[in-house]
Amino acid sequence: MKKSRLYRLGLIVIAAAVMLVCGCQKKQASIPGRAGDDAVPVKVVTVKAQDVEEYLDYVANVKAQEETLVYPRVTGKIIEKVKQEGDAVEKGQAIAFIDRDEIGLTFEKAAVESPISGIVGRVLVDIGTNVSPQSAVALVVNMDRVKVFLDVPEKYLPSLSLNMPAAVRVEAYPDEMFRGVITRISPIVDTATRTCQIEIAIDNREHKLRSGMYAKVKIVIRTYKDALVVLKEAIMGKEPQRYVFVVIDQKAAVREIQTGARQGPYVQVTQGLAAGDRVVIMGQQRLREGVSVIVEENGQN
Repeated sequence: MKKSRLYRLGLIVIAAAVMLVCGCQKKQASIPGRAGDDAVPVKVVTVKAQDVEEYLDYVANVKAQEETLVYPRVTGKIIEKVKQEGDAVEKGQAIAFIDRDEIGLTFEKAAVESPISGIVGRVLVDIGTNVSPQSAVALVVNMDRVKVFLDVPEKYLPSLSLNMPAAVRVEAYPDEMFRGVITRISPIVDTATRTCQIEIAIDNREHKLRSGMYAKVKIVIRTYKDALVVLKEAIMGKEPQRYVFVVIDQKAAVREIQTGARQGPYVQVTQGLAAGDRVVIMGQQRLREGVSVIVEENGQN
């Protein structure tokens, strides 16, 4: 009996010791910043200043500065082609010859002449084809300069002017940028689309750009010097209530912000942040004001 009581007493002592140890561990775990705390792991970047460009980005088709269909002056049959596709041709130079084949006329072949200097883009007839002054014989293009046409929303018109530069890229030369300038701004706004057509001309002496190519056009309309920017994934909420989380003394703090121009992965912040602020870019979905965080620095900004 005495042994039984001692045994039960021993169990009670052991249970009490276990409870005491567990209580100490819970108490220790509740101290912020220690292992076991409910701190949220986050990734942050430091806000820095950099130049930001506000630009218009469009796609368009390249077109030769001059393109013209060549028509014969007389009716007859094509008997000779002296120019092929890709050949250079001067204004007034023959592309093909026609047998006039008219009763009562002495045979004399008639020249089909190019009205402009350039390159023969296409020959549209074969030898033996019957043609008339309404039949196109060839297409001649002047590729020394090319142009693209863009339909720009009317709200951007105050930001555009003649001779404003434009950057043009094509898939055929992905690592090369071609420089153009705005040469015409239509005085009319399309009432259906609320857009205005502009023309951009590009020097093309090497004839790398060809009519019909697919082009990407970028026009910088404004540059902000030393603007504060954040990565777009840091921003939460919707306009006009947008915000980010910053880390101060290992805790999350909400900052309401105002945004401006966008450039690639960056968004300009015009109000709400300062250079040096540490902004959360990953893990912010689990945050709220005052929550403890475990910070992993990100090397990019």
